[in-house]
Amino acid sequence: MPTINPTTDNQAANLISIESLINSYNLKFDSLSTELKQHKGMFEALLENDPEYQQLDKDYQKISKLKSIAKLKVQKQSNAAQIIDKMKDTQGQLREIKTALSDYLSQYVALSGIKEFEGPDGVLRQIIYTAKLVKKNK
Repeated sequence: MPTINPTTDNQAANLISIESLINSYNLKFDSLSTELKQHKGMFEALLENDPEYQQLDKDYQKISKLKSIAKLKVQKQSNAAQIIDKMKDTQGQLREIKTALSDYLSQYVALSGIKEFEGPDGVLRQIIYTAKLVKKNK
């Protein structure tokens, strides 16, 4: 006869309970997302039928187009191109550092068991993780 470990039974019950909560909340999330899309559609229809809004939207589109043209002119200047390249390079470096920092923080938590980290500035920071449910591609 297999031995029953109360801890394992509690873990299994907790896991089943959590799976049920995940399914329930995921279903509610999908339902509310659909409801939100419907409300947004109704609101968009109201905006489309409002003459004042339509006129202002046309004016905005014209100004936006002029702004884009002016921005392109500035971007064509040689010093602007250098600045844009530096911005892109810095953004890439930030992405790499963010990924590495995340990996190091995961290793720190795994090794120390502590989810807080005090920086050289003396500020205590909490290490947090964000999880989300994403459909898997087939």
